[in-house]
Amino acid sequence: MTGRTPSRLEFAAPATALLIAVALVVHATDARAAWQPGPAIYGIGQQLDQEIQMADGVVLRADVYFPTDLASGQAALGPFPVLVLQTPYTKSGGHYTATYATAPGTASNQIGEIPYAIQRGYINVVADVRGSGDSGGTWGLFDPVMQDDGARVVRWAAGLPHSNGNVGLYGPSYMGIMQFLTIKGLGADCPVKAMVPIVAANNIYRDAAFMGGMPTIEFEAAYMALMAGLNTGSPFFEHYNDPVGALGIAAEHAPGLLATQVGLSAEIVSGGDPAYDQVYWQAREPRRMLQDVVAAGVPALIVGGWYDLFQRGEPLNYSGLQNAYAGAAVGAPMLPQQAATGRYQLVMGPWYHVTGGTGIDFYRLELAWFDRWLKGVDTGIDVTTTPAHLFALGANRWVDVSHYPFDHLAPTILYLAGGPSGSGAPSTNDGRLTTSKPSSDTGADPVAFTAASSSCSRQTEQWGAGLVELAVTDPCTTDDRSLQAGPGALTYTTDPFPEDTMIGGPIAAAIYLTSTRPEVELEATLEDVAPGGTSLPLTSGALAGSFRALDQDQSWFAADGTPMLPYHPYTKASLQAVPDDMATVTRLDIEIYPTLAQIAQGHRLRLTLNTSDTPHLSPTGQQLPNLVGAIYQVQRNAAAASFLEVPTGKPSDFPPSTLVGLPGF
Repeated sequence: MTGRTPSRLEFAAPATALLIAVALVVHATDARAAWQPGPAIYGIGQQLDQEIQMADGVVLRADVYFPTDLASGQAALGPFPVLVLQTPYTKSGGHYTATYATAPGTASNQIGEIPYAIQRGYINVVADVRGSGDSGGTWGLFDPVMQDDGARVVRWAAGLPHSNGNVGLYGPSYMGIMQFLTIKGLGADCPVKAMVPIVAANNIYRDAAFMGGMPTIEFEAAYMALMAGLNTGSPFFEHYNDPVGALGIAAEHAPGLLATQVGLSAEIVSGGDPAYDQVYWQAREPRRMLQDVVAAGVPALIVGGWYDLFQRGEPLNYSGLQNAYAGAAVGAPMLPQQAATGRYQLVMGPWYHVTGGTGIDFYRLELAWFDRWLKGVDTGIDVTTTPAHLFALGANRWVDVSHYPFDHLAPTILYLAGGPSGSGAPSTNDGRLTTSKPSSDTGADPVAFTAASSSCSRQTEQWGAGLVELAVTDPCTTDDRSLQAGPGALTYTTDPFPEDTMIGGPIAAAIYLTSTRPEVELEATLEDVAPGGTSLPLTSGALAGSFRALDQDQSWFAADGTPMLPYHPYTKASLQAVPDDMATVTRLDIEIYPTLAQIAQGHRLRLTLNTSDTPHLSPTGQQLPNLVGAIYQVQRNAAAASFLEVPTGKPSDFPPSTLVGLPGF
């Protein structure tokens, strides 16, 4: 590619830093070669339904699993560290997954106890959060009271018989987010010595509940329905032989069902506070708790996926923790000269929400992490200058970098231009992406709000958590050409790449347009187009036009001043109607979620713009009436040059990963 814009973040590493890095790599290699996970030398004992009283008198219940002597069957003396999981999905429900976890398994299935760790000298506590499973009280989505609940569960666990007082937190999704709430609740007096948040959010509003200021159907409908079913049925699952007791617990859960499953959804639809990134979501935002993690001295191994629900947030959790440790602002981009610490690491794989960790020996990796921080064993896992371990899509290999924005990439501007590009897209508006800024005073492409799009896309599978991919390969995840057809779609495609090129996040599209209506819905999808026309979807992002206001302090910018990671306030006060006179040009800066992908020589990069996303995005009751009947003119002229900004670089600049215990690294 040509026309690369130099990043203000590029730098030359001093020779001294290089020597230190070499020494660290040598030490880490030696330590990793020496450390082994060891055999399963303990049996597993259990104490079920242990009661833990909260500050307001609510009783939570937990199951405790502990190492036993293989000969006598009695509890082993230890002392042992304690691993804690806090779940809303019933503590007994995870048991059926955990029983198969003695062999190398995935990260996303850690929804219960971990026999692999227990058999190697760890006590394991699995607790139902309030209002769920066997625990009392009423459930609310990451209610702030759960911060204190988590702290009390951890302190109780640290004091168990045969405990050495050191606690590790683990678990995916909700259980991963609960780790941040728990650290916040513990404060400086923190028995937690390590955490492993798996497929966990940075900002729940932006990462999954909404996209571009529009609610996601998967959260509004599917997830809320799931929690309603679980909170209603889980007491009977836990107490299948005690229906009277189960009824009592279900009755205690009922107010939470009404307040959250009904009340929260109603507030979002009607435009109440939870429809915006305001008080409700900010009180539940892990990003605001990253500083607490570092202040408490808790190392974190973050596990994420390029197709995860929280794809956007996982690299931001990494950079935020690295920044907090370095004394920099949590929400800022890491600087190239900034030293990265091995206390905070990221493993970002080719995974959906429910497939995180597939294909790697995750139990061994996790044990190396906990052994290092909870037992003081020199496993070598923390000794690294490149703590971000990323799977490069297209290249199908793991690489190591230090920073986010990712090392070895420089922002490149690609302008929208008229066609044809010869890309083989079915769209009637087959435009081009080019490094040349348009010089003509005219040039625009019409596109209509259609309220529906093809559901044959990566988005459908991704925001459905990857559940279909567990059973069969979804062909729509490897070819989304049907998404590019019709009056609600536009495509812009580069010429064939002259050489293999790496692209990565953060990515943004600046789209200038006019509209006939006071609202705009626009989604931007990046695709890797093969010579035969197959269009492989890589990543996407969206924006409602009324939320186009840009927070200059929290956005990330390239050296030329263009947004790399646009940050929109998404508050009620930030709302601005889109001019609907078809004469006033409006600019939308769309945040496209990050990726790391190699575009092969001869392949093309495509930007697809859609005016809807079925079944993912559902405009609110305030947005939808202002969208109906809309026609937009996407501008691509000298005065309003729409463009894509995507970091690019050479694949050869990305060193192979050397992380311990992962086959293929």
